[in-house]
Amino acid sequence: GKVTNCQIAVSVHAVTDTCSAALDWRLFLPERWDDALAADNDGADRIAQRRRRCQIPDHERHRPKWQLALDMLDELAAWGHVPPLVVADAGYGDITALRLGLTARDIPYIVSVKGSTSAYAADALPETTPYAGTGRRTTARYRTKHSSLRELVMSAGRSQLRRVTWRQGSKHTKGNPTAKMTSRFIALRVRPANRDIPRGADGQLPECWLLAEWPPGEREPTDYWLSTLPADVRLRDLVRLAKIRWRIEHDYRELKTGLGLTHFEGRSFTGWHRHVTLVSAAHLFLTELRLTSPKAAGAA
Repeated sequence: GKVTNCQIAVSVHAVTDTCSAALDWRLFLPERWDDALAADNDGADRIAQRRRRCQIPDHERHRPKWQLALDMLDELAAWGHVPPLVVADAGYGDITALRLGLTARDIPYIVSVKGSTSAYAADALPETTPYAGTGRRTTARYRTKHSSLRELVMSAGRSQLRRVTWRQGSKHTKGNPTAKMTSRFIALRVRPANRDIPRGADGQLPECWLLAEWPPGEREPTDYWLSTLPADVRLRDLVRLAKIRWRIEHDYRELKTGLGLTHFEGRSFTGWHRHVTLVSAAHLFLTELRLTSPKAAGAA
């Protein structure tokens, strides 16, 4: 229930099973910080004055967070760093334009999505109605209504679930003395059905993986992912990569609580970027220290 002033950032991290670190940042500018989007001249003047006071460059405008993520991936590619895979939470995975942007860049992904996301089963085929002899010929399209990801998983049923362990955790209990992180998963081939997704020449939607987690004791799946990893990828690899986002949450916890990421109280565009750059450099230094000299002071 609290209201606070803050800056919102988008970040890209390099992640492995062993370590991770932030590589790039963008400061998100809401529409009310873009005078070009103001409804009237008075509003535009107020926003322009606010931008000058915060030293925001004229070329920095409102861009959706998913577009900032693609911009950073393009910048990293220009530096010679093209990721073999992109992982993102549902705030990004639910955006069709982001998924299409990754595909256009030949970057595979596994991203969280909502269970309400629409899709067809992989074996659903577009159909062409018989030509009536007059008028334009019909094109191939899906004649049946699409389903949701939740409906597709529920239709497949619990019998298709497989138990997968993706990593060792840190919480040892009497029932789980080895702290194995285990749950039940199902992987299905599906065709996401958003109208913005380009169809093939035969009218078919592109095929990809649907991964869903259905923990024991739950009445239905709790988490869903879409992935363009190869059709022959192993289920345990799908699960491990889907779950690897915990490394980014770990990064943010260290950046915020240990290195002062959220302690910035300045009001300038340049000052914010200097702050996140120094915090990121400190985090990377400690990460390397942890890997090379785990017993050194500050490595914990």
